[in-house]
Amino acid sequence: MTGEPRDVDPRLLRAFLVVAEELHFTRAAARLYVAQQALSRDVRRLERELGIGLFARSTRQVTLTVEGERLLPYARRVLAAHDELAAAFARGGAAAAARPLLVDLNTPGLIFGRILDRARQLAPQCELMARYESGLTGAAAEIAAGRLHASFGRYAGLSVAVRAGLEQQPVRYEPMAVLLPTGHPLAELDEVPLARLAGERVYAGAGNDRTPEWTDLASRLFEGRGIEVAPPAPLAVGPEEFARIMAKHRNPVLAVVGFPELPGAVLRPLVDPVPLSPVSLVWRRGLRHPGIDALRGAAAELAAAEGWLTRPVDAWIPAMDALIMMTQQ
Repeated sequence: MTGEPRDVDPRLLRAFLVVAEELHFTRAAARLYVAQQALSRDVRRLERELGIGLFARSTRQVTLTVEGERLLPYARRVLAAHDELAAAFARGGAAAAARPLLVDLNTPGLIFGRILDRARQLAPQCELMARYESGLTGAAAEIAAGRLHASFGRYAGLSVAVRAGLEQQPVRYEPMAVLLPTGHPLAELDEVPLARLAGERVYAGAGNDRTPEWTDLASRLFEGRGIEVAPPAPLAVGPEEFARIMAKHRNPVLAVVGFPELPGAVLRPLVDPVPLSPVSLVWRRGLRHPGIDALRGAAAELAAAEGWLTRPVDAWIPAMDALIMMTQQ
């Protein structure tokens, strides 16, 4: 590389600094709330831009090179100045921590509640309040209106215009399942191959203006498999109403493996292939709040510990969703 490097991205310097402090890519990734692969890409990019090797890597250890040792004090000074600048003009701080953060968990009993619980532990000074909007499209409208601060769901299912006002962090590839009325022939199976749903009408939120991203995912999954999206049904609020409507219409319901139990129904994972529901944490672009930092940290911690961002070999996911999830990891 000739000439002096220009405009080095502070994010790349921060990636270098945290790895230099931890000398361990997995621990550094957890500190930065990013996937290990993304952190490795950032370090390699910095090495290319500077034209030097910063770390000596082996299967057992990570050490700084001579050039890495040389860069370390410069990186610390640049980032200290960057942080000082950000703090001087921050809209957050103690005032932000005092404001309740409203977090949509979609439906009671899903895994998002675990993320919120862990975030509350990470930021006990914040008031993180649960809300239940039942759909990312509806939640995104509430975020835009300032009535909600964060939500979870299928980010790729939102329009480009809506996504432009949001930020997101991939959280999980959630295996999908089917909720079957008791007595349905497929209820006897431990797992339901997708091909066995051929000829069925499966409810996937059709007609619900808060969940079109879920109906769209179902349509993509069912296409070419002889499975029909069931027509709109009355919007049921609460598990008792949901169970009543399900018992009346007797349609299987597309769900995820972590969907809470309902009376009169059984939940069975879908296989051959394993369809995945891509889940992201979503918040308003530019929002600064320590509660958002805690949610991001909690999501990254749980994802790393439980392999939430590892896709099964025989998985199905729309190409658009896969691309968005991978570029943000």
